[in-house]
Order: sequence, then structure tokens, then C-alpha cells
Amino acid sequence: MSNSLPAFSQSSLAGKRRQILIGIFVIVLAIVGVIIATKPQDYSNSRPGPEKSIVVANGEIGSAIATDLEKQGVVKKASVFVAKLTASQLGRGIAPGVHRIQTHISSTLALTQLLDQKRIADSLVVKEGSTLSDVLKSLHSNVSLVQSDGIPSLKPPIANPAHSLEGQLFPLRYSFAPQTTTHDALDQMLGHFVINAKSTGLLGGYEKYSAYQVLTIASMVQIEGDPTNFSKVSRVIYNRLKLGMPLQLNSTVQYAANLRGRIGLSNKATQIRSPYNTYIHTGLPPTPISNPGADAIAASLKPSDGNWLYFITVKPHDTRFTNDFALFQTWNTLYNNNVASGAFK
Repeated sequence: MSNSLPAFSQSSLAGKRRQILIGIFVIVLAIVGVIIATKPQDYSNSRPGPEKSIVVANGEIGSAIATDLEKQGVVKKASVFVAKLTASQLGRGIAPGVHRIQTHISSTLALTQLLDQKRIADSLVVKEGSTLSDVLKSLHSNVSLVQSDGIPSLKPPIANPAHSLEGQLFPLRYSFAPQTTTHDALDQMLGHFVINAKSTGLLGGYEKYSAYQVLTIASMVQIEGDPTNFSKVSRVIYNRLKLGMPLQLNSTVQYAANLRGRIGLSNKATQIRSPYNTYIHTGLPPTPISNPGADAIAASLKPSDGNWLYFITVKPHDTRFTNDFALFQTWNTLYNNNVASGAFK
């Protein structure tokens, strides 16, 4: 009987080696899987790169925007941006136009920058109190727009005898996709006006006043007052209309005489022959005199309760209302003194 240990065959040794190699391979695969799983799918915001121009077309969907962002090196993964966009539900807030966006940034920051209209090249602002003439000048000076003469074919959302667009270009910051025409730009502004007119109830008018008459009142309220007293100014206008008094508003004469922005008005100016001169004509001017914002429209649909017939801003941020003409005259003297002393500069 032999005392030596049993010998392993060559085949059994080879089998053991294969088992060891397979085990090592499995471990390596697991390690690689962990590395891949933990690899960042988004850039950090610690070292953003130079800006790129990202073009967003009208009606472009989020996945197309995301693909372009990844291709341009803005975000690391288009799928991550789409997920952020879907979760935030802000996709419709991305305006068409050429956006200046930093590269190598997180999807969250990329979305924030896309929603920042100040980053859109050649965006256009329709200011509250602006006129059709002001907007047309801005459109014609905007190099990203294709100039077209299509105003006559545009239909005012609220029909009026003058077929005027005045007052119906809603104040907002606008941006446009490349090759947008000035005609289409104006059409977008009219579209936003319709949205606001529906949401505020403007189309239903106020008491016996039609939607267009209320819009005309709102256009004067926008110029004559400020958001803190819009509803009081509108009440004065309604009170004067009810009594058949001339409105005697400087803003309407300034509109007619192209004197907008002036603090006061000369006696000679109040005598100009124009249907917009509310010093010599009773009732409303034939069209709005500005593009009113949402606050002025709302105030004209819901004026404050009061019997005021007069108002005057005696100094900045100090507008006073009364139905006493003698008191109004006293305030008018105070206003003239404040003008002379430079209070309005």
C-alpha cells in the first residue's frame, strides 16, 4: 500500500484554471458595469464652455432641440435634457429664435438659459404704452426679420371702422425664428392680444361700452396713470363720459400732435384740429392711442368706485383724485410749481 498523495490529471487542472479565469472575467465585467453605471450622464456647471448659437424653429419639439444641444456640445446627453424638459413641463416656454447658450453645462442650466429671452438674439419688446408706429419702427430695424409689407392684409382681432391695429399689438418680449417676416411677426402680436382679450373678458365689453371702446379707454389709462391708480383713472373717464364732459386728456392730444413723452401741454396744443383732441371733442377718440398692458385692460373692465371727475399728478408718485374743481385748481398750481422747481426731471 502506497503512502503517496493521489496525483491530479492534466484535464482536471485545466478545468480548475478555466473556472478561475471565468471567475476573474465575471468580476472584471461587474467592475466595468459599475464604472459605466456611475459615469456622469450630465455636465456639471463648474466649467462652462463658450456660447453657441442654438436655433429653435417655430413649433420645434423638445427631442429635436435636445439632439441639437448634444450635437453642439451644450449638454452631454440629449436623453437627460428631454427627461428634465418633460419633468419641468416648460417646453412650451422655449421661444423660437437664435439662442446664445453656454456649452458643457447641465441640462437644468441649459433649460434655464433657453427660457431666458434676454439670451435670444434680436428679440423685440413691445412696451406697454407703445404705439403701432413704435412697433413698426422696431420691426423694420430688426435684422433677423424678413421685411414685408403685409399690414393691409392683417385683420384686427376687434373690428373697428378705421380697420386699425392700434392698441391690439400685445405688450410682450417677442422672439422669432429665422426667416420670419414682419407680417408674421405682427400676426403673432395680434395672436397674443386675442389670448389676453379672452382671459381678461375684454371681448364682452363693460356695461354699455363695447370691447373696442373699453380697449380705447385702456389705452388712455395706460398713459395717464400707473398700475397703482389705473382703476381710479378709468373711473374718472367713465364718470366724464356719463356726464358728457370732454375727457380733456393730455395723452390724446400728444398722440395726435406726436408730442408723446412731454410732461405738460401748451394751451395752443389743446386747440389743434384733430378728432383725437379730447379738449374740444366729447366722447372717445376714434382709435386707441397706445398698446395697453393687461393691468390697464383689467382696470378698464373693473374701475374703482368713486365720483371723481378730476385727477392730476402733482409730483412723481403723487396722483390725486377729486370731484371738486376748486381743489383741482389748487393742485394744478402745485403741479406747475413742482414743474418749475424740477421735480419731474
